[in-house]
Amino acid sequence: MTMLSNHPEKNVICLQLQQNAILQELGPEDRAELERHLLIVDGRKGEFLLMQGVREMEQYFVLDGILKRVVANKDGKEMILRFACERDMETSYASWRLGDATPYGIVCVTKARVARLPLSDWVAFLEQRLKVKAAFELAVMRGMSEIMAHTITLHLLDAAGRMQRFQRKHPELVERIPQKELASYLNLSAETLSRLMRSGKV
Repeated sequence: MTMLSNHPEKNVICLQLQQNAILQELGPEDRAELERHLLIVDGRKGEFLLMQGVREMEQYFVLDGILKRVVANKDGKEMILRFACERDMETSYASWRLGDATPYGIVCVTKARVARLPLSDWVAFLEQRLKVKAAFELAVMRGMSEIMAHTITLHLLDAAGRMQRFQRKHPELVERIPQKELASYLNLSAETLSRLMRSGKV
């Protein structure tokens, strides 16, 4: 972990941050202020950035790689709620606002690099920049809506339908997510997913 201000690839990372869907509207002064708070983390495949059930939460901006939001029961059975890749973010903002522990974990699907800061610092930053706050809160609501739609899809569509919907909604991720992870997200066995992809039906 390295503060952005001291990172040897600072210039490249700053350009990546400018492309983030939430941060791209920031002006130079606001961007410089935010960058002073950011810590750059290189996560390994399978590494947890955030554990389910904690109250010390952070805001994550994805620079490289893919993250997943996961929820697990006491027996360790896991459900993947969503994926996030470059230009996207991950957050526990709703839980933080409600004063709850985060109900899910955030895990690196692949080797990943993120810029992170404490959620309290991110919220304080947003309170002074209401246009960015509105865009961020809209993105949070869209993410929650996406998760709800996905959950409904698992009940209403057959295996081929679930895969077709994912291909339509996330074409940029189809070839990048390991089949085991994608099968878990779609609530399919790895064998069923492999058969679907070989059959040409999706």
